[in-house]
Amino acid sequence: MPDWEIYVIIDYPYFHQSDFYCVFDTGEETPAVPVAELPFPPRSVLKCDFPKMARRISPFKQPRLRGSSVNGYYRNSPSPELLQWTFLVYDSLTTDNDVVLFVKGLNKRRGNNRKPAELTCIFGDAVRTAVTSSAQEVFRCKPPDNLAGKEPIKVSIEIAGPTPAVVPSIAYYTPPRSISSQKKAKLCACTMVYNVAKFLREWILYHSRIGVEKFILYDNGSDDNLATIVNELVEEGYDVKTHFWVWPKTQEGGFSHSVIFAKDSCSWMIYIDIDEFVYSPSWSNLTQPSTSLLPSMLPNLEEGDDIAQITIPCYEFGPSNQKEHPTTGVIQGYNCRMRKENRHKSIVLLSAVDDSLLNVIHHFKLKTGYNVKKLNAFEMVVNHYKFQAWPEFKAKFRRRVSTYVVDWTKPSNLGSNDRTPGLGFNPIEPIGWKSKFCEVYDNGLKDLTHTWSIVEFVAPSEYQMPWLK
Repeated sequence: MPDWEIYVIIDYPYFHQSDFYCVFDTGEETPAVPVAELPFPPRSVLKCDFPKMARRISPFKQPRLRGSSVNGYYRNSPSPELLQWTFLVYDSLTTDNDVVLFVKGLNKRRGNNRKPAELTCIFGDAVRTAVTSSAQEVFRCKPPDNLAGKEPIKVSIEIAGPTPAVVPSIAYYTPPRSISSQKKAKLCACTMVYNVAKFLREWILYHSRIGVEKFILYDNGSDDNLATIVNELVEEGYDVKTHFWVWPKTQEGGFSHSVIFAKDSCSWMIYIDIDEFVYSPSWSNLTQPSTSLLPSMLPNLEEGDDIAQITIPCYEFGPSNQKEHPTTGVIQGYNCRMRKENRHKSIVLLSAVDDSLLNVIHHFKLKTGYNVKKLNAFEMVVNHYKFQAWPEFKAKFRRRVSTYVVDWTKPSNLGSNDRTPGLGFNPIEPIGWKSKFCEVYDNGLKDLTHTWSIVEFVAPSEYQMPWLK
């Protein structure tokens, strides 16, 4: 894993024992910290640091796992070679018609995909089926025959050639699964998150007031109090689901996963980050929000409309002279932005997404027969509070979540739009950061949410933003 981390995957019951430690052949030990629970089949993921001496042994060896309340080691067999994150089948999903594999190391560059004919899916030790689609980290296979009802079996992928190579795997073939839901929502929101607990309430409450019915969080290994905030929101009646997605730099794969995982519970999905808020200038005269605001913008395919994806331009906001996270939230705290739009985000009809599940985070490839509608900033815009107070922006240096975007600390791809002007490769605050990226003062959404919040209280003197508790 990046940052010299090791993920140890164990059977679910062991997750609830006392503290674990990773023990290396060099005699070094590091704490094994619980990270996530994998539901299919039930397993737990623990993370431990890879100590310096152990890094000098080639090839790298798997650590043994020791529990403080257990005599000896959890595994006493000779240390096998450590699986490499850069070449691994890390997850799978089974649909009614096929099996979807998520694989690192086969399609290494965006737009350069192996041909399906070069690959074969392997179930267990012997059953092989054809690969029907290969795009980014997503591969679709024909389902095996006569395996229904059996225990989960390991599934992998084989590269054809004079010397066939099988990609190591931690994924299993399992029955079809999706988000359980009593009612199919018209509009859901999906995002990938890491340590966003203090931002989540504002994002959920705002978007629920304008028509988002369900929220799906792909948790990329958070270690803050995210679960606590999610539970509070659920108890308050908000439909929020968390799916553990601990795999680093797999945002495109996670969004592809969500298309299948959420298709039975959501019709349309908006893909935006936790620091992005959808807003229409046409709402400026509204005295209160309405849950019909966003859904009313969606096409009606029953009336013959072929629009299955709407793209929304983004405005990028700067620190707005803030030195720390504003106590009133990001909408009220940041009000100065760049003049020009940059990039876009999308709302997509899940049933219209191409079978390849291909996406570039901002939008998906659609099936033949469907089209995209591009909105302008007068119709709708995404306020992207991208360049926040330095302590918040500094946290981004941990890692970029996109598969194909270079991490902040790597001195390459310097001309990319994903780079921040004037920012180096180390988390050092640039001179004048708090006043950067400020060309236009934009109080549109700030004033609107202020108006909407006041009407929720008996008197203006009792006003506060509804997401503050």
